[in-house]
Amino acid sequence: MTKVSWKPGTMVYPAPAVLVSCGSKETNDANIVTVAWIGTVCTEPPMLSISVRPTRYSHAIICRHMTFTVNLTTQTMARAVDWCGVKSGRDYDKFKQTGLTYLPGISNTCCMIGESPLCIECRVKEILKLGSHDMFIADVINIVADSQYIDPDTGVFNLEAAGLIAYSHGKYYSLGEQLGHFGFSVKKKGKQTK
Repeated sequence: MTKVSWKPGTMVYPAPAVLVSCGSKETNDANIVTVAWIGTVCTEPPMLSISVRPTRYSHAIICRHMTFTVNLTTQTMARAVDWCGVKSGRDYDKFKQTGLTYLPGISNTCCMIGESPLCIECRVKEILKLGSHDMFIADVINIVADSQYIDPDTGVFNLEAAGLIAYSHGKYYSLGEQLGHFGFSVKKKGKQTK
């Protein structure tokens, strides 16, 4: 196998393709921005980060309110995900243009998206100015889940059934089949039955 060296770049793919909502109708600045630069920061306390260019309209809204909501996206939302990433909230009401449903926040001051199977409400803890993007490190203050994906008997959330999408090097993809589960590589094999 031959390896080729490339110049340094952001090549960690695939990445989640999420819609980050910020602002609200009450403050007349509700907006949505597509973000692929997102990551888990900490489990206890639950924290995540998003990176947004300072030139993006949503950047100033997030700085003003210090809250945002990460809305996971599905195959049926793919067109809206792309549209919200290439059009500016300075020029368009993205909820109106995409047909996505505006919902007021539950635990923070910003909105969320009704079509998202999982909305993660966040409060900004720190902003790191890094270069082309600023990283917003945030506490997760609430999770809002679509009840259709919660098993009524076990309470387990079946996020895989939502049809989530990912972003890889300029393209959107649906997720494929399950290859295993956490710990499957070390699970002891049970006794064989005849």
